[in-house]
Amino acid sequence: MGEIPWTIERICEALGSPDLAQRFLGEINRAPAHEILSVFARWERIAKDTLLAVERAHGLAQFDERGEELPGEWVDATPRILDGTRAARGAA
Repeated sequence: MGEIPWTIERICEALGSPDLAQRFLGEINRAPAHEILSVFARWERIAKDTLLAVERAHGLAQFDERGEELPGEWVDATPRILDGTRAARGAA
């Protein structure tokens, strides 16, 4: 049996966010006829990437649950993120 075909409904479910699903539906509904396939293909790619990221996160969570070091090289971006957050607050 082959892969389940991608449909508008499946993309909405795979996105995992009601806001993203609404954005996708809005774009697909407003797209001119000649752009519908490209809009669909772009969101299909986003949905596939989302599912892969969730799958990877679940795999990494298993390492963490076992108390093991996560595989790969990890860079702590906390200081950079905090600096960006502080700068945004200061600009407001």
